[in-house]
Amino acid sequence: MPVSLRAVFAGTPRFAAVSLQALLNSPIDIMTVYTQPDRPAGRGRTLRQSPVKTMVAEEGLPIRQPQALADEVDHLTALSPDILIVVAYGLILPKEILKIPPLGCINVHASLLPRWRGAAPIQRAIEAGDRETGITVMQMNEGLDTGAILSQVSTPVFDTDTAASLDDRLAHLGATELARILPDIAQGNCQSRPQPSEATCMARKVSRAESSLDWRLPAAILERRIRAFNPWPLARTGLGGETLLVLKAGLGSDQTTALPGTVVQTGRNLLRVQTGEGTLDLLEIQVPGRKPLAVNAFLNGHPIRTGQRFDPDPAHADS
Repeated sequence: MPVSLRAVFAGTPRFAAVSLQALLNSPIDIMTVYTQPDRPAGRGRTLRQSPVKTMVAEEGLPIRQPQALADEVDHLTALSPDILIVVAYGLILPKEILKIPPLGCINVHASLLPRWRGAAPIQRAIEAGDRETGITVMQMNEGLDTGAILSQVSTPVFDTDTAASLDDRLAHLGATELARILPDIAQGNCQSRPQPSEATCMARKVSRAESSLDWRLPAAILERRIRAFNPWPLARTGLGGETLLVLKAGLGSDQTTALPGTVVQTGRNLLRVQTGEGTLDLLEIQVPGRKPLAVNAFLNGHPIRTGQRFDPDPAHADS
């Protein structure tokens, strides 16, 4: 990189850590790193640090974890960074902070803006059946993912993609593009363009309550939701008052006359369920707290008969 940059980085999940690693491999001077506070996780609710914090600790960089950024204006002003780079940070930047770096604040977002602004662009792209997505590097403003576009790179959404696989691909795509574009930004050679006003849609945050499979929906929609909600919150359904997690499924044969949720066919490697339109073959299932199993292994220990009927997950039946 011909021009040196003094940068502050803000990010939290593994998606952000991939970009941070790309920056650490470049001549950029990372002055400090912001990440969200440690959060309770797991059954024991012990505090867990973010992937970005783990990486920062290994690199020995300064790190800050404020609950909000309103109190960070003086600190960032004193640092006087050239640029602030935000990747999946999860906190809103106040307008006072947006004004501090002379090169502005830039963001790596996991969609082809203006499609899928908001918290869950990867999950919503899969759920909607998008055939293409990508990353957008944008100049941040006070709106939610409304800033001018600096660069975009696209990638197909494959029929086998889960949120995990697409997140990984987009993370590396974003890191590569970020490292490529920063020299142009530093030298003033990067032209931005406003986002188009058409095709705007919001990627609302995914909640556990929406993970219950509604068997009245078409099989194609349910199959996409199963992939979109893997690895979190995981699609789930109920059988005999118990919860089952569905990690993988495929479209089955034409629909039968059975009620939605009814098991219409079972076999050594087959668990076919009627939906509101078509049937769905469950391929990988998990009892909460146990390891995921391929359907044949699951049926060996959990016999399910033709004619049994899946219901919503009992824990979320009224959600």
